[in-house]
Amino acid sequence: MNDQLSREDWLNRGLKILAQNGFTALKADPMAKALGVSRGSFYWHFTDIGAFHAAILKHWREIAAEQIIAKLEAASDRDERLPLLLRRVFSAKPALENAVRTWASVYPAARSAVQAIDRRRLGYVENLLRASGLSSRIAYARAQILYWAFLGFALSDKPVPKPTQQALYEELLRIALQ
Repeated sequence: MNDQLSREDWLNRGLKILAQNGFTALKADPMAKALGVSRGSFYWHFTDIGAFHAAILKHWREIAAEQIIAKLEAASDRDERLPLLLRRVFSAKPALENAVRTWASVYPAARSAVQAIDRRRLGYVENLLRASGLSSRIAYARAQILYWAFLGFALSDKPVPKPTQQALYEELLRIALQ
């Protein structure tokens, strides 16, 4: 690599390091060495490690919520959004989700980011359920149940085998929509 890394290059690498090695590995020197660049490249884009941490959390929110929601809204009709969302989140590898939530247990800014993304995701699912005809009260309750299921999946260290995934999607949809 060279010293011409972009801010996004650093953020994407930071998310990979976070998922693989945890938040304690988010340090300028080791990251620069791993990327084959000088620390100056890091400090060109971030004033300090705190600014980098804030940018990492913002970037995580963008890819873990906003991009997913935007793709669902653009690429599918209203009735297909919830099934597509469930398939996507329950087939993803949860390492990054786990790492950010672990970080949130000790770092207040990460805790705030997790709380914000939880509200955003929960609100989106609730809106999908209301749009399907459920009352606000029922939509909220079912959205919360689906989100708890997602969190349990994300924090579990056991992946769902492919043959089981379809049955799980169908059951989650049945619980959500009936």
